[in-house]
Amino acid sequence: MRMRFRGPVLDTGALDAVATAQFYASLLGWTVTREEHDGSTSWALVESPTQGLKIELQGTPDYRRPVWPNDGDRQQMMVHLDIATDDVDAAVARAVALGATVAEHQPRAGQRVLLDPAGHPFCVFPGAVT
Repeated sequence: MRMRFRGPVLDTGALDAVATAQFYASLLGWTVTREEHDGSTSWALVESPTQGLKIELQGTPDYRRPVWPNDGDRQQMMVHLDIATDDVDAAVARAVALGATVAEHQPRAGQRVLLDPAGHPFCVFPGAVT
């Protein structure tokens, strides 16, 4: 038996999946390859150019934005994405221009924690991009 990891599925607000997918597609240079919406929920698939990696976004009516850093009395972050770049400052500027916000809490020098438009934390850090 063979298996491989394709990528995460992130919840969003019921009608926010397509917009959040478009955010990640623009940020990463990937493509939204499928999207669905029926007026009350939405779903979208973002794939890398080789289609080896993906991020799925699924809209849920009871979605609550996570907080960063974690706070025991509020919605906890369940996962965050790590994004390597050869220019952290330029990547942060691009993410902010696309709708992300820089998190107030920054635990490590040299990398940045941001929040996507649906509130998911993600890290931008220096690293190999090949």
